[in-house]
Amino acid sequence: MRISEFINGHEVSSTETASILCDECRLNLCSEFFAQYASYMLACGATCIRISKNLRRMAAAVGLKVDMIILSHHVTVVCTNQADGMSCQHTKRIAPAGVSFAINTRLSELSWKVAGHKVDIEEAQSIFYRIIKHKKVSEWRIMWLVVAANASFCYLFGGDPGAMAIVAVATLAGYTIKLLTLMRHWDAKIIWLICSFISAIIAAGLTYLPITSTPDWAIAASVLYLIPGIPYINSISDCIDAHYLSAIGRFIHACALTVCIAIGLTAGLVLANIGITV
Repeated sequence: MRISEFINGHEVSSTETASILCDECRLNLCSEFFAQYASYMLACGATCIRISKNLRRMAAAVGLKVDMIILSHHVTVVCTNQADGMSCQHTKRIAPAGVSFAINTRLSELSWKVAGHKVDIEEAQSIFYRIIKHKKVSEWRIMWLVVAANASFCYLFGGDPGAMAIVAVATLAGYTIKLLTLMRHWDAKIIWLICSFISAIIAAGLTYLPITSTPDWAIAASVLYLIPGIPYINSISDCIDAHYLSAIGRFIHACALTVCIAIGLTAGLVLANIGITV
């Protein structure tokens, strides 16, 4: 019996068989691409509502309906052909990429190009790979901006120039450790704990020097660069849009990092023999 004679119990012609197989390949291609697209947007800090809109925008342009399930480490995308109801599902592990608003913006622009029929799915996939492989700004350059920003936070909270200098040194040391450990793929919670401890003990130790009259602000601001603001904000956005699993997962992750910061900061203060008052 030839494969072209019967499909799902119905006799079809060779032309119809080729058309069905072509539709299956196209559906599989779209499903896999959408799953990979969603995994990178999640890794780069996008909210679920943004990813969902981008996927639906692209899916509608090629006659598909798309549904998405987001878990802590994986994303599942189900594509359904609106013409015949055929569906395909792909699950991807969330990509190991850092937060990048530049990549998120370019991926959103790509979804509008697909929706406007400026590019087809095959071209979009090629553009997608170019976007995610595009050379990013060096993390070591970003480090100096983080140092300046953290010192500025200290000033905004009432710190004097001496306190700002202490915060700058503590941030520089902690952020360097953060980059080196991230390169070795350490667990984020361990990294946050170690970095907060390093920054806190350096800041606490330097406050013994007669260079600042606001040591409290220097110590408090020394770990601000570690605060997981994006996960907190995204968890609220996901909750508003009823993506509760993702919202809870992001909120718990952010809370875990915050606890690690608190433990590292407390350990640094205790070791530096600085009292904690409430």
